[in-house]
Amino acid sequence: MTEPDTAPAPGSRWRLIGPGLVAAATGVGAGDLVATLIAGSMFGYALLWAAVLGTLLKISLAEAVGRWALASGRTIFDGWSSLGPGWFGGRLNWASVYFGVYVVVWGFVYGATAMTASALPVAALLDGTPLALDLKAWAMIFGVTGLVMVWFNRYPVFEKVMTALVAVMFVTVTALAVIVAPDLPALARGLAPTLPPGSAYYTLGLIGGVGGTITLAAYGYWIGQKGWRGPAWMKVMRLDNRVGYAVTGVFVIAMLIVGAELLHASNIALAGGERGLLDLDGVLRERFGDVVGILFLIGFFAASFSSLIGVWQGVSLMFADFWAHLRGRPVRQGEGDPATTGEASPAYRGYLLWLTFPPMALLFMDRPFGLIVAYGALGALFMPFLALTLIWLLNSGRTPAEWRSGWLSNAMLGAGGVLFCVLAGRELAGLFG
Repeated sequence: MTEPDTAPAPGSRWRLIGPGLVAAATGVGAGDLVATLIAGSMFGYALLWAAVLGTLLKISLAEAVGRWALASGRTIFDGWSSLGPGWFGGRLNWASVYFGVYVVVWGFVYGATAMTASALPVAALLDGTPLALDLKAWAMIFGVTGLVMVWFNRYPVFEKVMTALVAVMFVTVTALAVIVAPDLPALARGLAPTLPPGSAYYTLGLIGGVGGTITLAAYGYWIGQKGWRGPAWMKVMRLDNRVGYAVTGVFVIAMLIVGAELLHASNIALAGGERGLLDLDGVLRERFGDVVGILFLIGFFAASFSSLIGVWQGVSLMFADFWAHLRGRPVRQGEGDPATTGEASPAYRGYLLWLTFPPMALLFMDRPFGLIVAYGALGALFMPFLALTLIWLLNSGRTPAEWRSGWLSNAMLGAGGVLFCVLAGRELAGLFG
């Protein structure tokens, strides 16, 4: 086994890939696939270039997160806690206050959303059979299943489960793109940047939205869980990150192909949110038969459930780090006692319970307006917060000079920061307007 501070042999790097796939699978949920389908259904292949650019942007962001972790030996939250003056003995600052409020409100609403998204394809698949259950019952079952899987298993098992779900997603989504027979010349033309009338909002969404969540920040924790520590692992991390988000790019392009070929030509509209994938299931069954529809629902479930358990594991690690800082016990990247600051800690497991059980109340009621506004506002601000704080951290004395950002990294992070600020502005205008 390679020591944490020793570079692995070049030939072994491909065998070490894992955290990037975990981050990619967690970041791409059913809602992202619907957004891409709708863009394809409205504009055909014209926005393919935006999907490719978005993939490159996520690679740059995740690389910056990983580079910070390996070069500094500190977690991303430890970096945030160093930005600006601290209060209460240095345990809180503006960034940690924002994160603490965000992670509590976001987790409460996201828990209900993730459980429902995982339940939708299974409820549709088993409808009319002896195993049929109410959607709310399936949602609670998958919430508890995710809790049990993450509570009792450590990172190596979690990574294997996520890799298996990625494989299912990859096979089903790419097979679907092949079945609908893409127009290859039109696909190639879609790589040239164009903006059809009315496409600006969808273009921004494709570049900044798909795969862009708090799980980008969790990537640094997953490489620590993997045992990668120190700059010797930088090449492995970069390969891992590129492979993971290249897979994300394949998912997005495949769904854009489906939207362009299956929906755009037939002028078929989908519902927004995860339920739009159930509309697609009906179209697939009508066009290609039940077998294709069933395989698609299996891929739909893999996308939804991988996001659920990825958040259950990764964001719980971030919350445990936040709680350790509040108690004045910060730890270095990938170190510390799992029983006090990691996967077996009370804070980690407490946040797992918070993600699972309180959100079940939202399954039985219309979501409160005030809560949804808070969730949307805090969520809209997270990606600008991540991009801009990474620029701050990676161009300061907190990062060893050798590993500070160069012009390309700064350009990509800066472009991401501007893009996410624009998206946040649109989201906030919609919420409060």
